[in-house]
Amino acid sequence: MWRIDENRPIWVQLTEQLTEQIIAGRYEPGERMPSVRDLAAEAGVNPNTMQRAMAELEAMGLAQTNRTAGRVVTEDMERIEQMRRETAGKQVQEFIQKMRNLGLSSGDIMEAVEKQIKKEG
Repeated sequence: MWRIDENRPIWVQLTEQLTEQIIAGRYEPGERMPSVRDLAAEAGVNPNTMQRAMAELEAMGLAQTNRTAGRVVTEDMERIEQMRRETAGKQVQEFIQKMRNLGLSSGDIMEAVEKQIKKEG
């Protein structure tokens, strides 16, 4: 489940992957998240690295610390939806750049996407 690329800061990758899990609904709004230790063990990283990623989630407004429940996913659906749109936009931008690097025109890219969508149903 966790994908770690040694060429990029690990805490950044953890933040990105946790963000994806939140916006995809793996963690529901208001749900208590696993502990830093549990997440670090699952990802195979140092707990301090995971703590930095979790602190970044809080700074982004996707999680908050609750004295009684620990760290929970925000209940701010507007924030989650905003992050979903931003994340999708970044992924589309990266995809388009990769296709342009292959020499495809905008029309070629659209055609390839449409064919793939039809193929997948």
